[in-house]
Amino acid sequence: MNMYLMRHAIAVNSGGEIDDSQRPLTEIGRNKLIHIARNLKRMGVKFDFIVTSPYLRARQTAEIVAHVLELKPKHIHDSENLTPLGFADRLIDEINAMGDIKNLLLVGHEPFLSQLIGVLVAGDASIDIGMKKAGVCRISLQQLTHERCATLKWLLPPAIFAEE
Repeated sequence: MNMYLMRHAIAVNSGGEIDDSQRPLTEIGRNKLIHIARNLKRMGVKFDFIVTSPYLRARQTAEIVAHVLELKPKHIHDSENLTPLGFADRLIDEINAMGDIKNLLLVGHEPFLSQLIGVLVAGDASIDIGMKKAGVCRISLQQLTHERCATLKWLLPPAIFAEE
């Protein structure tokens, strides 16, 4: 399986009257994300399925990527296990229950995504990965388990995608 992990794009600042789970993407965040998704498409990246945090900014990120990469909305699934304080073990079980997926995108938040990468690649959630907003990581694995089981193929910050 190729597993891609993406942090949500730039969202409105936290605090104020908006609940954290309801913070939408900014116009700048949307535009940068569209550019990143187009470049992923040019690279030949494809997804069979997307699992996303139900938080609005992550869900919007997943929907934009799906649209650009021509993935039908029915192939997007919300998971409480991808929220900022998600549970890696539950997420792994949830993904394994989905059956055979060759190219999976997970859209979520920091620090959870970095911790998940650390567990899957090195067996250590404390490794400092640090994903930028709309950054993308690709790992490959034969079998998804609750311990070191994956190889890091690449980790791309959004700045790697130069303006068109």
